[in-house]
Amino acid sequence: MKIFCFLLIFLAAFFKAQEKPKPVQKDPFLQNNSAKTPSGPGKKVKIINADEIIKDPKIYDGNQTLKGNVKVEHQGSILSADIIVIYEEENFARAIGNARLVNPDGSVITSSEMEYDGNTQKGVAKKNVVLNDPKGTIIKTETLYYDRLGNQAYYNTGGTINDGKSTTYSKSATYFLDTRTIDLTGRVKIEDREYTLEGDNVVQNQNTNVVTINGYTVITNKKNPKNRIITEKGTHNMNTKESFLTKNSKIYYNDKILTGDELYFNQLTGYGTGTGNVTLDDPLEKRYIKGGYGEIYEKKDSAMMTKSPYAVKILEKDSIYFASEKILSYQKPDTLDVTKKKSFLRAFKKARIYKSNAQGRADSIAFDETDGIMHMYRDPILWSDQKQVTGDKVETYFNTANENIDSIKVIGNALAISKADSLNMKDEFNQVKGKLMTVYYQEGKIHEAKVIGNAQAISYVDDVDAVTKKPVRIGINLSSCGIIGALFQDQALYILSCNIGATDDTYPMSMIEPSKRKFPDFNWNTKDRIRKWQDILVDTPNYEEIQYESDTSLYDQSQKIIDDAKAKEEAKKPKRVRK
Repeated sequence: MKIFCFLLIFLAAFFKAQEKPKPVQKDPFLQNNSAKTPSGPGKKVKIINADEIIKDPKIYDGNQTLKGNVKVEHQGSILSADIIVIYEEENFARAIGNARLVNPDGSVITSSEMEYDGNTQKGVAKKNVVLNDPKGTIIKTETLYYDRLGNQAYYNTGGTINDGKSTTYSKSATYFLDTRTIDLTGRVKIEDREYTLEGDNVVQNQNTNVVTINGYTVITNKKNPKNRIITEKGTHNMNTKESFLTKNSKIYYNDKILTGDELYFNQLTGYGTGTGNVTLDDPLEKRYIKGGYGEIYEKKDSAMMTKSPYAVKILEKDSIYFASEKILSYQKPDTLDVTKKKSFLRAFKKARIYKSNAQGRADSIAFDETDGIMHMYRDPILWSDQKQVTGDKVETYFNTANENIDSIKVIGNALAISKADSLNMKDEFNQVKGKLMTVYYQEGKIHEAKVIGNAQAISYVDDVDAVTKKPVRIGINLSSCGIIGALFQDQALYILSCNIGATDDTYPMSMIEPSKRKFPDFNWNTKDRIRKWQDILVDTPNYEEIQYESDTSLYDQSQKIIDDAKAKEEAKKPKRVRK
């Protein structure tokens, strides 16, 4: 009986020892789930070294266990660890403790644990994982998936990537070791000494250090966080700090914002360009510039806009609009206080300006936004209500407190014209001219003018009919003197003073010939006049010239009477008869 029991125990132990080791439970990543993954058995994992080889059913389910200076090899990759378990049936290895995988391309993966499938040539590293590529990129994460055939590594447990110049933080990443590109998804942060890039979906090339942006991304200057780039698509070179942006992009610099269909910006030089629907917004100056192409110079605090550009100076009550072939804006230190800056705007070639109570044209316009002084050069013309001012140069002075025009100074060949009566279409205009003219505004309208040097004026004179109480035209006043003071009131022009060599005469309408009713350089312009702000968007609105009615009936009648009288006198004279 005792012998029989012993035999049963012996046979049970014998057959148990002959049981096959249990198969390994693989990570899903290691399964043969790709068309590119070999479907059949691959080359076997080879043992290079082990101080001890154990195959015990009680240890790792009876699979071959290697301990002490363990190294195994598979197609050129060397795996070492404190313990390596070989699953011969599955051609699979599990490394435990100080795992290290060295690949033929020179990349090295270290971790606390590692699994490697010889058939799929895929591996998983877990706990304190570090991947070093041959050119110095270091990836750190908690779980790293490695595909040797694709030569790529992937993590989704959060990790960091460091190339010696910048550090990348991301939730998940796929690193293609052949091209050294990293596909980063989820929230991504790339940081170097000066800048931080944060985005949702970017691809980083470790060879060129160029980041391809495929989602909402912000690039921030650490020293001045207000200076930043926002975009949804483009590229950014982490070495040169150059950005090429193509979708919903904005460049913030010096409290200004540049937008456009396509943008370029160099954060080192501060030079940038915009193409297509470009806008340069300056919230501090309450001004923006639009155009088809623009350039910015951060270091010089200046910008240029071309391709049908226009600028809008936003005022609380009434904005000012500018347009020309080219617009420049820049800032420079105040000569009186270097801690402050003054802002300037310049419009070159075919410059136009619109304000509700003043519109103008000139070859170029220079506007001192801080002090409110505007200079108009070469053939300037300024309209205000039913009045027009021209000269060699026009200077307009704005009151920056109430945003109104205080005065206008016209230098050289100054000429101011106003319609004598805006309610009719008669060819009647009040005019005053001279070398230098200063025009003063009151409640947004031209009120008074002072003319110095060869001052002359032509003004229509009215009186009130005692019976009808309506104005009646008396005649035209011709004034000429060294200095003229004139008052514009209800379309009428009143000569307040005429000093130095003054001549002042009033002629009835029947006594002043039409040629003396206008100065030789009279230039009333209705074709080019800007009537609404949209008119500045073209070289000229090219309105149809207004045709005014010339009324010379009284003069013609008086001339006919004079001519008839002369004819009668001539008829009374005896006629000589040749003998």
